[in-house]
Amino acid sequence: MTDRLQIEQLLRELYDARVQGQLDRLCGVFAADARFRIAGASDGKPIAITASGIKEIRQWLTVMLKTFRLTRFQLVTTLVDGASASVQWKVDIHSKITGVVVPTELVDLVEVREGRVVSYREFFAPC
Repeated sequence: MTDRLQIEQLLRELYDARVQGQLDRLCGVFAADARFRIAGASDGKPIAITASGIKEIRQWLTVMLKTFRLTRFQLVTTLVDGASASVQWKVDIHSKITGVVVPTELVDLVEVREGRVVSYREFFAPC
């Protein structure tokens, strides 16, 4: 059983690794059979990513970390209920390709099992 404090620590690890751009550390928070989804829109264009299993998740995270840099991370709220959590956060997303910076608000729905993320759903929109 994973308790609230363990989930909060796991989430801190996830966001710190993501903001720092540390792929191995970031992948380390996911279970081998995790599901990963991101949905949102940027410049009026929908964006959707779906991955199952750590191999596919690692491929997407590799692309994301090579393409974007995150700054001005702000954790707005974290709610934990049993093995589920919701996290609202804000960040500036810098494109390493175009140089464009987009202030963005995100909401993540996370499920944890045995100390690892088994389901990660992220929704985002530019501020």
